[in-house]
Order: sequence, then C-alpha cells, then structure tokens
Amino acid sequence: MHESTPRIEPPAAPGSGRARVLGSWTAAHIAERDVVARLQAELKAASASDGWDLKEATQLDHVGAQLLWDHWGQTWPAPLDMLAPQKAVLERVARFTVKPRPPRKTSWLRSYLSFGEAILHAVDHGKAFVRLIGQLALNLGQLVRAPHEGPWRDVSGHLYRIGATALPITALVGGLIGIVLAYLTSQQLKQFGADAYIVNILGVALIRELGPMLAAILIAGRSGSAITAQIGVMRVTDELDAMRVMGISHSFRLVMPRAMALALAMPLISVWTTLCALGGGMIAADISLGITPTYFLTALPQAVHLNNLLLATSKSIVFGILIALIGCHFGLRIKPDTQSLGEGTTASVVTSITVVILVDALFAVVFKDVGI
Repeated sequence: MHESTPRIEPPAAPGSGRARVLGSWTAAHIAERDVVARLQAELKAASASDGWDLKEATQLDHVGAQLLWDHWGQTWPAPLDMLAPQKAVLERVARFTVKPRPPRKTSWLRSYLSFGEAILHAVDHGKAFVRLIGQLALNLGQLVRAPHEGPWRDVSGHLYRIGATALPITALVGGLIGIVLAYLTSQQLKQFGADAYIVNILGVALIRELGPMLAAILIAGRSGSAITAQIGVMRVTDELDAMRVMGISHSFRLVMPRAMALALAMPLISVWTTLCALGGGMIAADISLGITPTYFLTALPQAVHLNNLLLATSKSIVFGILIALIGCHFGLRIKPDTQSLGEGTTASVVTSITVVILVDALFAVVFKDVGI
C-alpha cells in the first residue's frame, strides 16, 4: 500500500492503545474507488481503541476531517493527539457541521393545517382564473368597440405558431390512433359478422370524442406549455413590469391574442386530426375487413349525423380558450426565478390536460342524446 493512501492502523489488541491515522486524508485520495467503504470499515474496527493519534497523517483537509468527525459522532474523542494545523481543520469542520433535523411527526393538527393550506391555495387559483376570464370578456368588448386598436399581428402570429406548425404531429398521432382503433375493433366485429359497423364505430368515436380530445391534449402539451414559458420568461426578464410601467395591459396584449388564436385554431386542428384518424382507420378497415374506401366514404355520412361534427367543433372552441387561459394564468403567476418557471410550466400542462378531460366528460354527459 502506498504511503499516501489513507488508512487506519488499530492497536495490537482492543483497548491496548490508540488508533493511528496514517496517509493523506484529502479529497483526491478519498475519492478513489472503494476508499470510503474501506475507511469506514477500518474506522469501525478501531472504535474500541483507547484514543486517536493523527500526528502521523501526512495531509488532512476538510473532506478527511469530515469523515473522521462524523465517525466520532460529531463529538471530540478523548484522548486525541494531533498537530496544530490538524486541530484548526477539525475545529472548522466542527463549527460548520449542522446536525440533521429529526423528522417531524405527523399529527392530525398538522394534516388539518396542510389540508386547509391546499384549499386556500386552490381558492386563490380559482379567484385569479375567474378574474382572468372576466378581464378577457372586457377586453373582447373593447376590441368590438375599437377593432382598429386590436393586436391583430399578435393574433396572426400565434395562429401560425399554434395552428400551422402543429399539423404534422397531430396528423401523425391521429392517423396512428385511427389505425389502432380500426384493427382492434375489426377483431371483435369479425366474430359477429358485423364488419360494416366499423364505419359507425370509427365515425362516432373519432368525430365526436377522440378527434377533438386528442387534438386538445396535444395542443395543451405543445402550445399550452409554450404560452406559460413565454410569459414566464417575460416575468424573469422584467418585461411584464416594463409593460405595466408603460401602461400596456397584460390581458389585452398577452392573454387576449392567445385566447383568440387558440379559439380559431382548435376547431381546425380538431377537424384535421379527425380526418387523419379517419384516413388511418379507413386504410386499416380495408386491409383487415375488406371494407373499401368507396364504401367507407359512402356510409360515413349516413352513420354519423351532422350534429356530432357541430358538437365536436363547439367542444374544440371551449378547449382552445381554456388551454390559452390556463397557460396565461400560470405564466402570469410565475416568480422571477428559473425554478418557478419550470414548476409553473409543468403545472400548466398537467392542469390543461386534466381540465380538457373533465370538460369533455361534462360535454358527453350533457349532450348524450345529441347526434346519437
């Protein structure tokens, strides 16, 4: 073993002498492979000695001193022989070592207070969100009275970034979902000889439910997070404060253009996603059941009423407005630090997807008799 290797030399017999600390107890030597595990085993074996002798250690820095101090239970062992520089290092480690706090015991009072805090936090979010909806309504009224003052350039820019750039990913996901749904459905319909009903199943499922919800979930994860991140970065770089100083309304220039763009883009993206899903389902139905595309396109208008398309379009508009408002809500509440930016973006995506699913379930219950 090399002379600089940190090691412990225990006394010949337990209780018959002092344990000698040898070698270089520095970060460079302790960081070598398996050194810490070996030193801890040697320290444990030397615990029964009468004391400790550090005078023969060639080097001792704060890493080595911390290892010894923790083994000693953060108390000074007696007797302890050491040089003045070693004593200075150990005293510095002892002064700045903080004992871990004992785990707090959970009690019914603490749980009750935590539950109350969560309720108040949720109520605060709800009040701010309702206030944002009211401010959006006022801004839309102002836009109707003075349309020439509207932020139309911002609306067109968001419409392109949210709508046009999302077409490839929504087409891919929609087409794959249509193929999967058609293949799984065809396996069940074959057993009953009801191959032709795949048009009804795919039509109602994709046009009424899956198409709009898939598009909304993709846009919530893609554009909702981008909205929160954009406004959050403006908070971090003090642009929101600069807008307030210049008298520029956050809701008029930031919230309203995004809400309008998503309200316009979501129905179009929903229809696009539904068409791609129907295309994938039509191809899969032709391969698995022999349902030709001509028959599929002919039977689809008879299987799916127009009310289903109108309901899907209405849902998509609501989804778009909610995604935009949730993204803006969390973006405006971000604090000027990077940790809050990440937490706010994550909360925005999770909340948007959850709200989309809840609202879709509400639409399904309220309009259960429409188009069926």
